[in-house]
Amino acid sequence: MKSVLIFVSFLLLSTAVVSQTNLQYNLREGEVYKIRQQARQMIFQEMDGAVHELTNEISGLLEFHVIKERDSTFEVDLFFRDLNLVMTSSIQGELMNVNAREVKEGDLQSKVFNSLLNEPVHMILSKNGDILEVTGGDSLVAKMSGASGISDEFTLNMMKKSLEQEFGSEALSNSYEQMTFIYPSKPVSVGEIWKNEYQGKLSARNSWLLEAVSDSSATIKGEAEISMDISEPVSTMKLDGSQSTWIETDLLSGFIVSMKVEGSSQGVTIMAQLGNAEIPTKIQSVTTYELIQ
Repeated sequence: MKSVLIFVSFLLLSTAVVSQTNLQYNLREGEVYKIRQQARQMIFQEMDGAVHELTNEISGLLEFHVIKERDSTFEVDLFFRDLNLVMTSSIQGELMNVNAREVKEGDLQSKVFNSLLNEPVHMILSKNGDILEVTGGDSLVAKMSGASGISDEFTLNMMKKSLEQEFGSEALSNSYEQMTFIYPSKPVSVGEIWKNEYQGKLSARNSWLLEAVSDSSATIKGEAEISMDISEPVSTMKLDGSQSTWIETDLLSGFIVSMKVEGSSQGVTIMAQLGNAEIPTKIQSVTTYELIQ
């Protein structure tokens, strides 16, 4: 009877071990992953009883080229293949409409964003998706500002600082960790939770749940507490909120198949030109990533 109990216990233990899934990146040199990104961000600012709504719509095509596979990391080059930006104001109408692939005569913005296409940004990616290092973003910013043709040094420096917020090496690392830094450091079972966090102008404290596993894919759900601290030359945003993420990921490569991120935060915008007045601000955003097969 005792031997039967030991045998049953062994079977139960074996089943528990088998049911665990090793979620991580398993990339191979020469592989290319194409991702379509779409984002919609709505900013609401209240001033003197009136609400100003600013809407940013972004779509783009990204390519991740696996350059080298190491023991615990991967060297990956990121390319922007396409980028479209539309910014509208409820008061002023359309403020920006740029298709980076099309350079329009006399259009400074189209020249600036066209210059970022097809330029490599080098990343060191860990197996759990933590981006350990980014190089090339700062030279990308220099190229973009140079493409503007602006000769006034003060104006040029202001542009560089603004571009660094989005395309500098540190900014790119923080931005794309939202898409990559999703895996635990050890195998997990369906229903198990793990946590991680990343810092930047958007900082997030994430709690992840493995919802389901099939032969080829895994479904992951994430909830996060987020904080935003965005400093521009004329304003600073300080907000707190939450973020929900839904992911389908490929078990073989570890690369995402699809991802949807919804965020909501509120706080204040501090305007320097208004004597550091604090304007109540709310941001709602939806971002999707889709692997192009």
